Parts: sequence; C-alpha cells; structure tokens
Amino acid sequence: MQESSANQLAADATSSFTEHLRRSRPELLPYNALPAAAPGAPAAPGAGPLQAPHATTIVAMTYAGGVLMAGDRRATMGNVIASRHIEKVFPADQYSVLGIAGTAGIALDITRLFQVELEHYEKIEGTQLSLDGKANRLGAMIRSNLPMAMQGLAVVPLFAGFDRAAGVGRLFSYDVTGGRYEEQEHHAVGSGSMFARGALKKLWRPNLSETEAVQVAVEALYDAADDDSATGGPDPVRQLWPVVYTVSRTGAFRVAEPVLAAAAGTVIESRAAAQREA
Repeated sequence: MQESSANQLAADATSSFTEHLRRSRPELLPYNALPAAAPGAPAAPGAGPLQAPHATTIVAMTYAGGVLMAGDRRATMGNVIASRHIEKVFPADQYSVLGIAGTAGIALDITRLFQVELEHYEKIEGTQLSLDGKANRLGAMIRSNLPMAMQGLAVVPLFAGFDRAAGVGRLFSYDVTGGRYEEQEHHAVGSGSMFARGALKKLWRPNLSETEAVQVAVEALYDAADDDSATGGPDPVRQLWPVVYTVSRTGAFRVAEPVLAAAAGTVIESRAAAQREA
C-alpha cells in the first residue's frame, strides 16, 4: 500500500504548478473560469460585449546593464475610468518582470499564477528556469487563455528579464495565441502603444543609463496619455505616477516614487516651456 502511494505521488509530481492545477483542480485556473462558447454558436438574446476593466499601456526598453518596464495607472471599462490606481507591472521573480495589457482581472490572475509557477519550479528542481524557459511558460499560459480571448477577454503581456548566462537584458512580446517574439531595443503594448512606440523611436538610443531610461519611459507614457483616453498620464494632484521596474545583474527593483515624480515634472515643465515659446 505504501509503495503504491509513493508511486502515485511520483507520477503526480511535476515541476509545473500549472500542470499540477490542471490535473487536480482545473477550476482554479484563470482561463477555466468561463465556459468556452461552441464554435459558431449564436449569442444569447440581448447579449452584448462583456464589460470588464481593461489595462493599458505598457512600455519596455533595454538600457546599459539591463532592461526597464513601465506601465500607467489607468484601467477603463468602455468609456468609463474603472480605476486610476491599478498596477500593471509586477516582478515575476528575482530577475524578471511582467507587464499586463488586456482584461485586467484575468491578467492579474495569470500574473499570480506565473509567479507561483516560477517559484514552484525553483523549489522542485532546485534551480531557476532560464529566461527563455520563463518566456516559453508564459506563452503556454497565454495560449491556454485563447478560448476566453475569442470571447473578448484577451490578455497580451510584455515580459522582460536579465539573462544571467548572457549578461544582458532581454524583452519578449506575445500575441493572443501565445506566440512569443523577442523584441530588440524597445516595445510597447496596449491601446496607447502606437503613440508610445512613436515616442520611444525618437527618445531611445543605445546604452542609455538607468536614469535616462526612466526618463524616456515616463515621457513615452506621457505621450501615449496625450492621445489615448484609456492611458493615464502622471497625476501631480493625486500624486500618481507610473509603475516602473528595472532589472539588472543585481535583480528586479521598483523605481521610487520621488524619482518618478521628478521625471514627470521634467516632462511637464519642458512641454509647458515649449508652449510658452510657441
């Protein structure tokens, strides 16, 4: 009997926490929260698009010695501001960060599951996943959410981390099918990404310092908020600033709010000075 139980435990053991949940408690997976609609099934009478808070905008870039990721603080639901305080950038583990865009509730659940996934792997295997391995596992989670994405509940993250083997910061984007793409230099996702990318193309340059990268990120989000109503800009009245993380050889760290306030103040003052001179 004891041997049988031991064999069963060995068979159930897996370094993937997501796979463990899928076997034992599939209803706890975020992308199993809603039943998938049958292909071609008609919509329920009077049914409209499901209204849920959406998170935007995320920007990321490499700099000398690492990679940076930043997100604004606004979530929208249709034409309503659902939250001015949402956080969209999180540490995935000691050497990587994750930024979310899309359906906020599902994205937050996937983020928490991904954090546990990486911690579970490290405890089971006694070592951290490689950066490529982390990026691949996140892609599998996004792919599992595809049935819900086809119902309008898409999640499209950005993932970045420091590759300790190569000694460089790397950046990955995804599509709703879980396709993984390594980005060079910089990238942005979310409803304001088109405007943020335009700013990044003009402001980013190779070998930015960490301080310069923070300034570029804040200015890119400011430009996105200027043209996209779903993106919230720096708010000096409420003292709300973007959430910004840097990842380098020493690990992932959140940029302090006084630093972000100073960066936002520089952007606002430069724009005000340009208006006075016009």
